[in-house]
Amino acid sequence: MPELLGPVEVRALAQELDVRPTKKLGQNFVHDTNTVRRIVAVSGVTADDVALEVGPGLGSLTLALLPVCQAVVAVEIDPVLAARLPATAAEFAPDFASRLTVVGADAMRVTADQLGAAPTALVANLPYNVSVPIILHLLAELPSLRTGLVMVQSEVADRMAAGPGSRVYGVPSVKLAWYASARRAGPVPRSVFWPVPNVDSALVAFTRREAPSSVSREALFTLVDAAFAQRRKTLRAALAGWAGSADRAGQLLTAAGVDPSLRGEQLGIADFVRVAEAAAA
Repeated sequence: MPELLGPVEVRALAQELDVRPTKKLGQNFVHDTNTVRRIVAVSGVTADDVALEVGPGLGSLTLALLPVCQAVVAVEIDPVLAARLPATAAEFAPDFASRLTVVGADAMRVTADQLGAAPTALVANLPYNVSVPIILHLLAELPSLRTGLVMVQSEVADRMAAGPGSRVYGVPSVKLAWYASARRAGPVPRSVFWPVPNVDSALVAFTRREAPSSVSREALFTLVDAAFAQRRKTLRAALAGWAGSADRAGQLLTAAGVDPSLRGEQLGIADFVRVAEAAAA
């Protein structure tokens, strides 16, 4: 088994590279070996999986993934960190270093062609300020991605896993539900990071499912954005611009079996699908 990065190794690597974690890139490096082992275990990845890691940083999680997976594709936007990661793998996990591919790219814009292999599982400590856009982009871009376990800000985890009627249910909840079923998979203490963040963290697990409708994703997402743009308004009023008028919105909602006096946060993905289908009919 490879040697993992503890606090001493993380700080030594950071000093070697003259790396100062930045809020702009959402960099908080995990230095607790038990935490990375826990992430890999909870993710459920096996020797059949090609793991996609976003923001590998200094390589803490990467080293724990390498012996478990068929291959690891690490997407890193920071050129200094991306250049050092293969050497770190060779130093700490020499028997498994050949399984690693590092792609220097922005995860919100990376394409399937850039990755080479077809990832089956996303396992990552995501930059907190862009975690949801990254997940939605990767699910749209990579149909091979079947499962995921991501570490995000605790409040974001709540929103991602929320169901209709929840106070934190909103656009991220519905859009993720289009692709996958999601659940919280446990908290992560602040003490496992360097530097220590000023927010709480949590794990979210998701499993992809078939798209719930023949309606296009773009059409459905446009509807969802409109429904939540004015949360205090009824759907009849909130969807007036989307439908062309409040009366037309009311007709489409009624045709879909949705009460026009409801609000967006009361509808599940299946409800939005029926409204979108009514509009497309």
